[in-house]
Amino acid sequence: MSSQEEDLIDSAIFQEPAGYYPQPKPATFESRTLQTGETLQLRLGHHLWNGAQVVTDYLYNRREELVRGKNVLELGAGAGLPSIAAAIWGAKNVVVTDYPDEDLVENMKINVDAAKDVLPRSSNVVVQGHVWGADAKPMLANLPSQACGFDTLVLADLLFNHSQHAALVSTIQATLARSPKAKALVFFTPYTPSKFDKDMAFFNLAREGGLEVTQIVKRMMDKLMFKDDRGEELLRRTVFGYELKWINSDR
Repeated sequence: MSSQEEDLIDSAIFQEPAGYYPQPKPATFESRTLQTGETLQLRLGHHLWNGAQVVTDYLYNRREELVRGKNVLELGAGAGLPSIAAAIWGAKNVVVTDYPDEDLVENMKINVDAAKDVLPRSSNVVVQGHVWGADAKPMLANLPSQACGFDTLVLADLLFNHSQHAALVSTIQATLARSPKAKALVFFTPYTPSKFDKDMAFFNLAREGGLEVTQIVKRMMDKLMFKDDRGEELLRRTVFGYELKWINSDR
């Protein structure tokens, strides 16, 4: 028997039957029209989370303070709605990040590319993978040489990942500029109310890490995102927003 015949037999033996692997789910898309009139066609990895929608509204209402001419970093961006909106509203540099999985990173790139016709020519938007708590230098490398960190950080619906709270705080500490005006915006919905205390434990770690924590938003959404989940309905419809800044920004 020739080696070619052996290879054919081996490939037939180890080839999975048709339908063995589940078919990948088709991508879903959602249109989102910003307050300034631009319509974005977002390719979603899973959902357009409540936190991302509400923090985008917050950025718009305070765009002169938080966005225009600022360096903006989003962690766990998913579809990247807040980042793309910030770029449209005049952010100097925007770095959009999520876990360095090929599909996640590609999804962010697709959404940024799809918005190129409404992005200002002066905008600088970079997509990167980042593991929370890992070296922040690749993200900081996108900033001008004189910048000591990002002016605005966005974290939308990330607190459910309780085991990663310390890593998130570490990344905030490594990337938030040591300036009294620099702020990290942490918005979330307690989709599992029984774990609300664990969600809120993040802010204790932030305080221990030298950050001042202030609640800035409490907004009730019109409908539930996950109708079949258990727990208090009003809590599952509520978005909480917090602002983090350095207690001592002179260091």
